[in-house]
Amino acid sequence: MLYKKQVSEEEMEEGLIALPILMECDKDEDFSDGVEKMGKTLPILPLRNTVLFPGVAMPVVVLRAKAMRLIRYAVKKNTMIGISCQKTPDTDEPGYDDVYHIGTIAEVMRILEMPDGSTTVIVQGKKRFELEAIIETEPYIKGTVRSLTDTRAKKKDREFEALISTIKDLTIKILSSTLNPPRDIIFALRNNQNDMYLVNFASCNLVNDASVRQELLEINDLRERAYRLLVILNHENQLLELKTSIQLKTHEDINKQQKEYFLQQQIKAIQKELGHENSNEIDVKDIRTKAKKKKWSKEVGETFEQQVVKLERLHPQSPDYSTQFQYIQTVLNLPWGEYSNDNFNLKRAERTLDRDHYGMDKVKERIIEHIAVLILKKDMHSPIICLYGPPGVGKTSLGKSIAKALNRKYVRMSLGGLHDEAEIRGHRRTYVGAMAGRIIENIKRAGTSNPVFVLDEIDKVGSDFKGDPASAMLEVLDPEQNEHFHDNYLDIDFDLSRVMFIATANSPANISQPLLDRMELIEVSGYIAEEKMQIASKHLIPRQTEAHGIADKKIKFDKPALRLIIDSYTHESGVRELEKKIAKILRKIARKIALGEETAPLITVEEVHKYLGAEEYTPDKYQGNGYTGVATGLAWTAVGGEILFVETSLSKFKGSKLTVTGNLGDVMKESAAIAMEYVRSHAASIGIDEDAFEDRSIHIHVPEGAIPKDGPSAGITMVTSLVSAFTNRKVRKCLAMTGEMTLRGKIMPVGGIKEKMLAAKRAGIKDIVLSIENKKNISEIKEEYLKGLTFHYVSDISEVIDYAVLK
Repeated sequence: MLYKKQVSEEEMEEGLIALPILMECDKDEDFSDGVEKMGKTLPILPLRNTVLFPGVAMPVVVLRAKAMRLIRYAVKKNTMIGISCQKTPDTDEPGYDDVYHIGTIAEVMRILEMPDGSTTVIVQGKKRFELEAIIETEPYIKGTVRSLTDTRAKKKDREFEALISTIKDLTIKILSSTLNPPRDIIFALRNNQNDMYLVNFASCNLVNDASVRQELLEINDLRERAYRLLVILNHENQLLELKTSIQLKTHEDINKQQKEYFLQQQIKAIQKELGHENSNEIDVKDIRTKAKKKKWSKEVGETFEQQVVKLERLHPQSPDYSTQFQYIQTVLNLPWGEYSNDNFNLKRAERTLDRDHYGMDKVKERIIEHIAVLILKKDMHSPIICLYGPPGVGKTSLGKSIAKALNRKYVRMSLGGLHDEAEIRGHRRTYVGAMAGRIIENIKRAGTSNPVFVLDEIDKVGSDFKGDPASAMLEVLDPEQNEHFHDNYLDIDFDLSRVMFIATANSPANISQPLLDRMELIEVSGYIAEEKMQIASKHLIPRQTEAHGIADKKIKFDKPALRLIIDSYTHESGVRELEKKIAKILRKIARKIALGEETAPLITVEEVHKYLGAEEYTPDKYQGNGYTGVATGLAWTAVGGEILFVETSLSKFKGSKLTVTGNLGDVMKESAAIAMEYVRSHAASIGIDEDAFEDRSIHIHVPEGAIPKDGPSAGITMVTSLVSAFTNRKVRKCLAMTGEMTLRGKIMPVGGIKEKMLAAKRAGIKDIVLSIENKKNISEIKEEYLKGLTFHYVSDISEVIDYAVLK
């Protein structure tokens, strides 16, 4: 199988490839058959710009008389010849130093007499050789040689197989791109399994530089030769792809430009006939008219005018025109220097906040203070408040009430799951599809520069390879910086100092410290049952009766029914679930009304059981002091406070062992170990026999094992439970406690005091033991919530034991 290769007139010299030939061969063939009969001397045929490889067949045009005599001698005697490449093609009578010493032993397969009188010889390489010396130059060159053996790769070498496969694919790709060979050649190449032939064929036919081909021939190891060839082929392939790409782009650009020019000329002609102005002129005129009404600074106005001039220079059909127009519209639609008039009526603001939300005295007090200061100092920077507390307590909806009380616009931005910094600061206009950040977009939506801006779930902001949004929020929430907030898309500073930012979070522990420093933290704690009843009566029931179309039926819930829903059908700090249960009851009532059935206007306990089914939760109740080794603790959870029981049992055991169960976290396990160590080291002062710890298994258990528990506040409860078990004395009745203990017995303060106190009251606890440092927390709780509770403040665990464990 033959295919032609373009050659220049100068290259039509002896030795240039004119027709590369693809040979058929077996998988393991090494092409050296017949070489073993050859002696140490061999006729040498020097060729210009040609390097022959073992296994490869190629045509050679013979012009020299000396070369022709050598060919005829080889055919007559049926002998091999040696082919070497000349170092310089200009040498007519090459000697030993004029040829490369590594060549290929070849067999003359056929002599072709061409129509133009020239002679073409087809030769096939057999084996590489090294030329040691030239011993004769007449009638042709003859030299002494030493045969060389190629080192082939081991069988089942996966890396080498992948290498050969890559070379085969590149060979086919380059041949197809440059020479457009017949399909049968491509098919034969794909099915050729001889790795040595594939490497040599590609080296011989696809490497343009003769010196590089010679370099490949001189490599003994086939794997090394293949790797070097792969580098060369990759380079050739990249050049081909680049050439093709340039040709395609040039062709496409010319066609596109011609098409656009033709269409633009048609559009101009049509507009001229219709008497319409240029659309670009209309846009710019409209933009400048709107810009005159803006209250922006001189610097912003100059920057804006520069962008408008840039728009004028663009053709309306240009892709950049729409991008530039969108940017200008964004800048134009921002409320530069536009503020809503604050309502400074303190009484009205108080009424609005009290009407919409029950409780939340600290938050309401802070808003009223802010309004009072605004009355005295008109240009005060707005405060940046962070409301934190459990879900469903009204943190987000409070923002709406504040906006209503101040007569400001309200916007909300959810930060939950936000990972991309560009969501805050915007994308640079160099990117396709760039747009302003969500801060600027929300300000634009508000239409004023002083809205109430709620940043919801600020504790759930994430960070990844796209940046850290929490760090980007530092500029937004810093009163010293947000006067010049820089959005990457606008590339113009915007004043956020008059915006009232209200952030919400479930836990401030998940907010970065720099961000916390810039905000005023206000805790919005969970509601007690009494507060929930008030909220349900004043807000939830009227809202749901209106939503279900039965407001005119004057449906009411009696107090026992509401208390039952709160205690037995919900388990939360907020009121979301409570509102869902009320909605469920009202849906069933609405269904009855729609069917024409009679319904009672008052919802009682019986009606609640009928509509909601079996009770879903059992309220925490104090279980008495009938057993030794049982103490009652107080815990804080995301849905409010709870009481928990710590149980200790002792049993005989060879040695001494402490077991802690109840799905406890590491901190709580450490509290158990500290408690045990304290009791052991102070056994004498407590009244425990020191031998009581020998051969005993001590088991501390906190019930409800399916619920994970952690934290240090059960430390004093565990000590009390252990002392009760070892002394066989019961714990004082209706007593609960909370506090962290150190190894030397000092009582440390803990958090969540309000929720814990409310849980104790619900459970029927009368006395509470806690750290003296928590006294300040008790003073902040309303007296009505603490009615019936007696507090015992302690600083050392010995005080706890003296009071809690009965004599």
